[in-house]
Amino acid sequence: MDLDRHDFELDELMERIRANDNRLIALQVPEGLKMQALEMMDTIETETSAQVVLAADPCYGACDLVHDKMQLMGVEMVAHMGHSQMNIDSGMPTQFINVTYKGDPELQPVIPWLEQHRAMAQQRLAAQDAPDSTMSEEEAQERFMDAVGRMAPLTNTKLGLVGSIQHLHLLPEFHDRLEKAGFDVTIPIGGARLSFPGQVLGCNYSGDDPSIGHYLFLGSGDFHPIGLVLHTGKPLAMLDPYTGDAEEMSLERIERILRQRFGLIMSVQDANSFGILIGEKPGQMRRTLALRMKRMLAQHGKKGYLLALEHVGPELIDFYPVDAFVNTACPRIAIDDAVKYRKPLITPFELEVALGEKKWELGYQFDEIP
Repeated sequence: MDLDRHDFELDELMERIRANDNRLIALQVPEGLKMQALEMMDTIETETSAQVVLAADPCYGACDLVHDKMQLMGVEMVAHMGHSQMNIDSGMPTQFINVTYKGDPELQPVIPWLEQHRAMAQQRLAAQDAPDSTMSEEEAQERFMDAVGRMAPLTNTKLGLVGSIQHLHLLPEFHDRLEKAGFDVTIPIGGARLSFPGQVLGCNYSGDDPSIGHYLFLGSGDFHPIGLVLHTGKPLAMLDPYTGDAEEMSLERIERILRQRFGLIMSVQDANSFGILIGEKPGQMRRTLALRMKRMLAQHGKKGYLLALEHVGPELIDFYPVDAFVNTACPRIAIDDAVKYRKPLITPFELEVALGEKKWELGYQFDEIP
């Protein structure tokens, strides 16, 4: 990652610090930018009268906000770097600071993927049909693991243009370039958890709609693409502004993930006791959902134990004498880290399937925080 080409917009933050005469602030930055944290702390302390403490715990998103601990330390304000504000309140005065990357990758390397995916969407639009309620259990389970066509029917085959937060400023220009290249492009607008058009989060892809047949993601890594394909069942190409490389999120890879999820669902069907994980972080706390899972388990003659954690890891839960765990904290924990746990770690939707509350033939439903 070329840090010299990132724009760390600190001026507005420092103006606010001076206006409020803040004396102690906390700086919270995502993992990929922690290398620059000390330099930013030097800049703030040189240009203002404030001292800066780095919130050095892992930070995975705008849902992962510091709160009461920093208040106890005497922190007056939190500067949260590189994420956009969500519809949550941490209880601490927090300023969200944009970080943008000055990249401009060539479009041509990704065009072949987009043409291939458009053709797939056109075929799906022409051939789509409603789930067959008469299909056998085996056929329904096979449909569940189909990487394409699991969700609502398409009404069009538009290209959905999305990106991670530091590349969203590129979307209008790439929209026009893609239109000139012959694609019908839309920049989707999501729900309250998403601050900008075209934004995707690891836990929220609410901008998707039936008119979108395939996606182009501007960003690096596969964290967001995996979630988007799991949520939509639609083909996705990736263009990396850092390297200029283009690739697709392999449907074979998504199918492997779905087969893993299928295996975990099957493995908990005979389980009798479950640890239900509740996230203590302000943006991940889904107490109502956890309580609903506990009631549902009781209705099926099974036991659920509510376990509240700020951080979720195998070393913190594997020793509990339960048969499996249901995760209501960050939705990605169960998907990305499942192999780290000795006992099955499933999502609320997967528990509903295991208990027969949801049907296989309706397809996989990605766990989201709205």
